[in-house]
Amino acid sequence: MAAVMQIDIVSAEREIFSGTASMVFAPAEMGEVGIMPQHTPLLTRLKPGEVRVQGANGQEDFFYISGGLLEIQPYVVTVLADTAQRAADIDEAAALEAKQRAEDALRDKKGKMDYARAQAELAEAIAQLRAIERIRKQLGHRR
Repeated sequence: MAAVMQIDIVSAEREIFSGTASMVFAPAEMGEVGIMPQHTPLLTRLKPGEVRVQGANGQEDFFYISGGLLEIQPYVVTVLADTAQRAADIDEAAALEAKQRAEDALRDKKGKMDYARAQAELAEAIAQLRAIERIRKQLGHRR
C-alpha cells in the first residue's frame, strides 16, 4: 500500500474536504509546493489559486482557494483558506465578470486603495478561471 497522509481543506464557513492523499499541490506565496507523506513540517501563507489532491488511487480533486495558510506535518496537511470551493462548483460567468470589473478598475486607477483591491480581485478571478480550465482538461482526459 502506498504511503498516504491526511488532508483537510477548511474555510471560514465550513470544511470543504477531508480525506487521504498520496500527493498535494498548493499555491504558496513563494511558488507552488508539492507535498508527499513524511514532508518536513512547514507553515506558510497561500496565495489565490488551486489546490490539487492526488488520492492513492490516482484520482485528482481540484479546489480553488482565495488565500490562507498551509500547515504541513509529516502525515497531516491542513489548508486554512479564506474562502475555498471545489473547482467544479466555481461560477464561470461570475469569475469572468469579476475579472472584467477588476481590469476596468485597474485601467481607471482612481486611487491607491482601489488599485490594490482591483489587483487582488483580478488575481482571484484569474485563479478561479485557471481552476475551471484545469478541471475541464481533467474531465476531457477521462472521456
